Amino acid sequence: MLPIYLENDLITLQPVNAADLSASSALADDVHALLSDPLTVKYLPEKRLTTKSHAEGWLFGSLINLHCGRTITHLIRLKRSNKLIGVLDIIPSQVAAEHYRLNHYPVFVEFYLSPKAQGRLMMSSILPQVIAALQANGTKELAAVVNRKNIAASKVLIKSGFVRMQQFDIEKDLYALSA
Repeated sequence: MLPIYLENDLITLQPVNAADLSASSALADDVHALLSDPLTVKYLPEKRLTTKSHAEGWLFGSLINLHCGRTITHLIRLKRSNKLIGVLDIIPSQVAAEHYRLNHYPVFVEFYLSPKAQGRLMMSSILPQVIAALQANGTKELAAVVNRKNIAASKVLIKSGFVRMQQFDIEKDLYALSA
């Protein structure tokens, strides 16, 4: 799988890269601010980071995962200020198989935004472009797991062509990109 690079009038989306690590102290502050905010990780509490040191580890782990062909972590930034406002992960099917119990393993997308960016249709504009880039690179099947209470994420997925397939677990549903 290849990383995705997107840019529009509002945002840039690019994978964590070695250049980010050269400015890792400032970026770790931004990652920590984003992933320690209870509203950002409200539906993904396992993503919560409690210290800047954890954020630094998260950055290094994201870079290692990219180079090992595992999860590709993309940073979503405001174009004008370069402020980090979110993260979008692309999870290859073989990695999903390590964590999920399903009959079939597509590529998964997972995203989370700062509360300041939520409700501004940013993911609704980004996700279709991400889907198009993944499909152009040969990805045929995409899925997402969403907490049932996360109505906004469900709406973003549905607007982008996903349909609810089934219950994933007691709190979450599995969505797949409709053909």
